[in-house]
Amino acid sequence: MAEKLWLVIPEISLFLAAVMVSVMGLSPRKSMRDGAPKITCAALAVAMGLTFWVYSDAAVLSSPNLNMILPNLGLYVKVVVCAMGILLTMLSVGLIDRRLEDSLNQGRTPFDPLRVARGEYFAFFLLSLIGVMLVCNANDLIWLFLALELTSLPTYIMIAISRGSRKAQEASVKYFFLGAMAAAMFLYGFALLYGSTGTIVLTEMKDAFLGQTLSGGINPMGILGMILALLGIAFKIAAAPMHFYTPDVYEGAASPVTAFLAFVPKTAGILAFILLLSTVGWTGHLTFGESGLPAPLLTMLWMLAVLTMTLGNIGALLQSNAKRLLAYSSIAHSGYMLIGIIAGPGKGINGVLFYLLAYGVMNTAAFAVLAGLERKGEEIESMDDLVGLRHNHPVMAAVMAISALSLIGIPPLLGFFGKLYLFVAGVEAGQIKLVIIAGINSAISAFYYLRLVGLPLMGQPNARSETVVNRPVTWARLAGVLTAAGAVLLPFVVAPLISASRNATQQISTKLPDHAQIHAEIDDRAAR
Repeated sequence: MAEKLWLVIPEISLFLAAVMVSVMGLSPRKSMRDGAPKITCAALAVAMGLTFWVYSDAAVLSSPNLNMILPNLGLYVKVVVCAMGILLTMLSVGLIDRRLEDSLNQGRTPFDPLRVARGEYFAFFLLSLIGVMLVCNANDLIWLFLALELTSLPTYIMIAISRGSRKAQEASVKYFFLGAMAAAMFLYGFALLYGSTGTIVLTEMKDAFLGQTLSGGINPMGILGMILALLGIAFKIAAAPMHFYTPDVYEGAASPVTAFLAFVPKTAGILAFILLLSTVGWTGHLTFGESGLPAPLLTMLWMLAVLTMTLGNIGALLQSNAKRLLAYSSIAHSGYMLIGIIAGPGKGINGVLFYLLAYGVMNTAAFAVLAGLERKGEEIESMDDLVGLRHNHPVMAAVMAISALSLIGIPPLLGFFGKLYLFVAGVEAGQIKLVIIAGINSAISAFYYLRLVGLPLMGQPNARSETVVNRPVTWARLAGVLTAAGAVLLPFVVAPLISASRNATQQISTKLPDHAQIHAEIDDRAAR
């Protein structure tokens, strides 16, 4: 127990910060309320430092009491989540209570702590990030379920309070009810997994599935439970057929919250995929496909990947709203990540973890442009708002162009290396057809991404885009510059990043163990 508590020290620090910012948001002093995002950034920086510290203790990571499938996963993921959290916080500065704060400053409205929501927003922001980080430490189904729900539940409130419009409330309600349905689905899958294996502990479940293999094959209840669990968690990553909410929710939420939704729940869902499939997918079962996955799971994931990337890219072609376009883009990128999931240990899982970082950086850059500009006091959404952006906002036009080119996968930008690593992993795993389909989808995506390049850089300003101005707060635009710089500069450190992702997954077996070894491992765990 002490080892598990040691690894969640970064999460504990963020929880304390969440309590602090929630209290600060209730203060009648404006300077105190304005300090909430600063405390959030500082807490994330501290949590990042604590992550390096706690994961430097080799004795804890190698302790048998830890009983985790991937004890090193948190070092890579928590650092990435904290770094992206700082950038996403910068996007959110000045978003919540903006009109209320103006009214308070002008003396038109008396201060009422019930009406302010800035502190609550950043508290929920941190709680959701804590949920993602806790997924890394999940060693049983209950912990995994609670961590996934902690990631999602705060986002329902964040969407509702992000904008003073019915669109935001409608988006929140849609997201909540579909999220509840997805949670029920994967929770039922967890129940079937427990019924099939007799345990909720992931390492013990892995041994149980191996034992079933030696007895003639995996229990059909276990396969069905895994399929239902993965389909429910597909909601988190916006993968088909659980993707329908994405365009409406992304459009309804404010751009900083949309950027948050595009990265944080997706990361939690991908991590849950990796942990669950590690119990059944890459451990030498008798019924496996070329990737080592049991055949029913391989078929399901294959269909999920193809449908997700195809429907995402086709849907994006039809959009005139930039946020809906990026929503369908987010769906398509989940399909690309599933290639790495199918490919399995080695380049596959390592490539997925690296791609999560790459996608977070280049996608946040695009939303930073939308969050940093406004028209008539409202955030920009329409593609018409971006036309000729270079005339009045040349830096933001460049940021949008770099983001879109990286999302396509144009070398030498970060997105190119992310896709390259995933595609190479798919080829090495024998998934040639899947990689070809992904390549075709990448070509399709170039059409709508190039609109995000051409309209700001080459278009002539129109009546709408001429009225686009900077938001009063500069932090969102600074975040855009930093993420665009990351898309350009991070390719120079691809090797260390891949090495870090490799270390995070080094506990996953890439070999097919012989039956004597399997029996010995099961007997050893039973004895302990």
